[in-house]
Amino acid sequence: MTQQTTPLLNLIALSADEMKSFVQGLGWPRYRTNQILRWLYQHRVLDIEAMTNLSKADRARLQEVATIHRMLSSPQKIATDGTGKFVWNLEDGLAVETVLIPEGHRRTLCLSSQVGCTLDCGFCLTAEMGLKRSLRAHEIVGQVLNVQTSLPEREHLTSLVFMGMGEPLVNFEPLAEAIQRLTNIEWGLGFSPRRITVSTAGWIPRFPDIRRLGVNLAISLNATTNEQRARLMPAVNGRYDLSALLEACRHYTQFSERPLTFEYVLLAGVNDSPEDAKRLVSLLSRIRCKVNLIPFNEFPGNPFRRPAPDVIETFQGIVRNKGLDVFLRKSRGDDVLGACGQLGRSASEVLSQTTTNKRRTLPIYAQS
Repeated sequence: MTQQTTPLLNLIALSADEMKSFVQGLGWPRYRTNQILRWLYQHRVLDIEAMTNLSKADRARLQEVATIHRMLSSPQKIATDGTGKFVWNLEDGLAVETVLIPEGHRRTLCLSSQVGCTLDCGFCLTAEMGLKRSLRAHEIVGQVLNVQTSLPEREHLTSLVFMGMGEPLVNFEPLAEAIQRLTNIEWGLGFSPRRITVSTAGWIPRFPDIRRLGVNLAISLNATTNEQRARLMPAVNGRYDLSALLEACRHYTQFSERPLTFEYVLLAGVNDSPEDAKRLVSLLSRIRCKVNLIPFNEFPGNPFRRPAPDVIETFQGIVRNKGLDVFLRKSRGDDVLGACGQLGRSASEVLSQTTTNKRRTLPIYAQS
């Protein structure tokens, strides 16, 4: 009869409170908690033996019951503009994507919060996957740890945006835990909440919670009438229509010192007319905000198209002339499907390959 062994505990998967309980369970002093957390997040170690302010005996004891495991990456894809796309292989055979956007001395990391997405926005490639599952807090933070480790020694991530795969506010508890680890100064990564932006398609019930985290909030709007939004974003608009969303945004800014950002994907012949631009200004007139215009990033199989440059310029000009701060977001990484709305194809390929490999093994097990 074979003796079953207890699986090693993955230290990076523990919250600060769980780490405290774990340390107490080993009979160690409380200060050990922050020591271990600093090694994980500030030094980014992957080997318990590297925790040199623990005694040899303590390190040996820790290795008996625990390990450090972060996600592994497929080879990074580099776009012609220098944008990097990482595809992380998760323990259950799924995969998720992260995008690193360099611009001058700045390094912006676009993070994912789910494998796939629970929503069905028609202009987003991730939506075609459906939702496979939500990411856990350590899988969210792991994207940051791994990318920072991959950078040259003098380069650092300057801002984090939750604009990758998934709807972050649907996965709020792991998101909030991840943000705690990212912003903690004593043992965490020490990011300023002002350098973190969370984007939502409009999951209103979590607006008060995200405000309490102190990070920036961006709203994916993309329409100027309820009918438009119902066609483009049916799942979220069916729950919280345009009028409810705008009222929630007005309420949000009354209790937040920071303005909102509205993201507006421009789709040729759909929401890019001068009338749309005027309606957009009217809708946002009583909300402290800025607007990011995102010309649609095309991908194979999608019927929408990117507007012509003169149409984009006209739309932006109307909004700007009415007094709103409006910016044109440059497409980055579109040649490796790394631009806004293009994530998911590489992750789907990993999933498909994993599923195929599993199918291939079935006859072997059937013969045993």
